[in-house]
Amino acid sequence: MLEQTPTRCAIGIDVGGTKCAAALVSLPDGRLLEHLVQPTRPERGGEAVLADVIELARSMQDAAKRVLPHSIGLAVCELVGVDGQILSDATIRWLGMPIGAEVHEATKLPVIVDADVRAAARAEAILGAGQAFGSFLYISVGTGISASFVMNKRPYAGARGLTGTFASSRGLIPGEDDSLVSGPPLEQFASGPALAARFARVRPEFAGAAPEVLAMADSGDQEARRVVVTAGEALGAAIGQLINVLDPAAVVIGGGLGIAEGLYRKSVQHGLRSSVWSDVHRDVPLITARLGTDAGVIGAALAAAHREVGT
Repeated sequence: MLEQTPTRCAIGIDVGGTKCAAALVSLPDGRLLEHLVQPTRPERGGEAVLADVIELARSMQDAAKRVLPHSIGLAVCELVGVDGQILSDATIRWLGMPIGAEVHEATKLPVIVDADVRAAARAEAILGAGQAFGSFLYISVGTGISASFVMNKRPYAGARGLTGTFASSRGLIPGEDDSLVSGPPLEQFASGPALAARFARVRPEFAGAAPEVLAMADSGDQEARRVVVTAGEALGAAIGQLINVLDPAAVVIGGGLGIAEGLYRKSVQHGLRSSVWSDVHRDVPLITARLGTDAGVIGAALAAAHREVGT
């Protein structure tokens, strides 16, 4: 199956809230030599998800033919410290579990654990849409919404490795009566599951997912358009505030929902342009992630290859 013999390869595994993807990644070019995707089903508990990850890693080892993988990169949709310790359990119940050590024990390969948004940002910086920029802001929109600031090809991990949280907290805004109004987290308003849930509230018979809402909006359904436009503009406004603070050369947007075009992208763009403060920032490019939904597995493999999480 391998068309070319890579110089070396690593295994990348991206554990998201909806799907878990694994790939045997050729280095340094980032080609996917083998690729498997399956539902994560995090409601089963951390041990069950870990068993799936180990099985996927072993499948990639078995699939390797000419060049054996030398390491494993594991990208997780949780907060991950600079030492690879998982520090939250919002989606995957791995808090306090020695995930890297467990995967190493099962595969006998070195394992690097990183946050999924930083892994995807790393891939876009080295092989994707961020290559041309000294700094850029990477936004991932899918089951959740997260962000990573990249400088000199490296995603900023922060003092504790806790960068990435972008849309999970409630915000406080001043009300007209001089009170504070608490709104829902952006993730509960503009993420993929949020789009489907909001549309289902006005169309109780709807049992689909975000791509169907986007398609209906692009076809002219007024309720779908309202949900999509408000979600996109709210996300764009939040990105605009990050631009105000970080002054990136560009914004790269990825994730399953982030790469969507049409009305959704136009709404994100409008919200962004309306919310940046300086006129200089109004032409900051908003670019679709070049590696699409493969960015996570590629970035995880790159982290394993370099044995680093970021600085």
